[in-house]
This record gives sequence, structure tokens and C-alpha cells, in this order.
Amino acid sequence: MLDYALLAALAAVLRTGSFDRAAQQLHVTPSAVSQRVKLLEERLGTVLVVRGQPCTATPAGLRLCQHVEQVSLLESELRDSLPALAPAAAPATLRIAVNADSLATWFVGAMAAAPGCLFDLVIDDQDHSAEWLRKGEVLAAVTASAAPVGGCSSHALGSLRYIATASPDYLRRHFPGGVTAQALAAAPCLTFNRKDRLQANWLQAVLGTVPSPPTHWMPSTHAFVDAALAGLGWGMNPEHLVAGHLRAGRLVELMPGRPFDVPLHWQQSRIASATLAALTRAVLQAGRAALRPAAAA
Repeated sequence: MLDYALLAALAAVLRTGSFDRAAQQLHVTPSAVSQRVKLLEERLGTVLVVRGQPCTATPAGLRLCQHVEQVSLLESELRDSLPALAPAAAPATLRIAVNADSLATWFVGAMAAAPGCLFDLVIDDQDHSAEWLRKGEVLAAVTASAAPVGGCSSHALGSLRYIATASPDYLRRHFPGGVTAQALAAAPCLTFNRKDRLQANWLQAVLGTVPSPPTHWMPSTHAFVDAALAGLGWGMNPEHLVAGHLRAGRLVELMPGRPFDVPLHWQQSRIASATLAALTRAVLQAGRAALRPAAAA
């Protein structure tokens, strides 16, 4: 029989990344957390935590962490049918992978429509967020992948539209002869991080080739817009965030009429959870209201 006090200590260490923060979360001493994790490792005969900054899970540790979080989620739902448990029951925590642009434009509304739980968000590119599901580190994800991950259901949300934007002054300085392949190869652009392929994908779509322009690394959705407004570079910005700037003339499209649509999907674990089902309904409603209908295949 598993000891859930020990499992709770393990999950806290792995989700917070340290024994000290786990102790704060559990309202015990770091020594007590360490003893619980060590005892669990001794009982199971395997290492569960790779000690470091931050602490990380071994495969066995990750599997146990998934188990205790799923149990915690299901136990939290007993409050509806067993009110006597309510004073002792903590809100369920849902660990979700979502891309930064969805979080900045529509996803928070879905979270607000699913009250009664806590969220632990993992921010990753939509082309990579499904990997968190494959590893079992999240219960659901906003992803570009339509093919269901094993043990998950997949729902189409719609397409998030991006527009290649820059300030009028930037356009005058870097494209005096027009937006050509040669000029795009020399003009500084904005890139979110090393996983960000939006600028390259747009260049491939409009030019049929991908030049390698100099880039500013800008790992913030709102800073991306601010950098374009400041004339630092051009970048692919969500239509939701730049529509007002385009109307006011503070930003312009590099190539008018050439947006780039990224289809998004919601994938969630098939675990029988009313809380997760409620979040799924909220995500589908919010996503389909905010995003453009996906183009027919």
C-alpha cells in the first residue's frame, strides 16, 4: 500500500523544484520532506529524485508524481458528494501546457470559467507542448498537434492568426525599396526563443525560401509587440494584440493581406475527472469564440 504522505512530499519536491519550497508548501521542515522522500525511495528500492537546482524526477519518480496528482484531483471532487470532507480538502491543481500567445490572448478566460481549482501552467511552443502530455507531466495541453497523444482526447479549437508587423519608421529604414527577399535577409526580426519557427514559417510561405535575418531574442508575448512598436524589428504578432495598433497606424503589415494562421487543438487526459471535463468545456467555448475557424482539410 502506498503511503500518500510520502507521495505528497515527493510531488511537492518535483513540482516546486526544491526541498525548501516543498517544505513551505507542506508546512513542515525541509528535513522532514527529505526524510519522507528518502523513506519512499528505500521502500521502493529506487531513486525517485535527482538532487540539484532544480530537483528533477527520475522516470519512476515522474510516474509516482503523476499518480498522486491524479488521486488528489479525484479526491478533491468528493467535496461535492461528501461535504464533511470540504474543510480538509485542498483545491485540485491542474498542470496544463499552453503556448504563450494563447495565454496572452484567450486562455485566461477559459481558466476563469472553470473555478474551484488551481492551475500550474507550463509555457511551451505549440509545436512542442504535446511532448509534455507524452511524458505524462501535464493533464492537458494547447497544441498544434491534432493527432491524439496516447491516453488523450483531441479537440480542434480554431486558428490563431498572426500578422507580420513592424513600426512605420522601421519599414522606411529597412525596406525603402519594398519588402523583398534581399531586404528581409538583412532586416532585424524578433524571435521568441529557439523553438519559435513562426517568422521562418511565414517567410517560407510568402517567399518560398527562408533567409536568415539577424534577430532579437524576445521571450515575452507583450514585449514582442512593444519591440515592434519601438522599431527594434519585425515579428509575427497575434492579430488580437495588434489590431488596435494597426488601425491607429502605430504598426503596419510587412505584406498586407498575408497573415499566417496556426491551427490549435486541446488535448486532455481521458482520466475520469469532472474538474478536467469542466475545464475542457470552458477551453472549447473560449477558444472557439476567440480563434478563427480552422480551414477545411
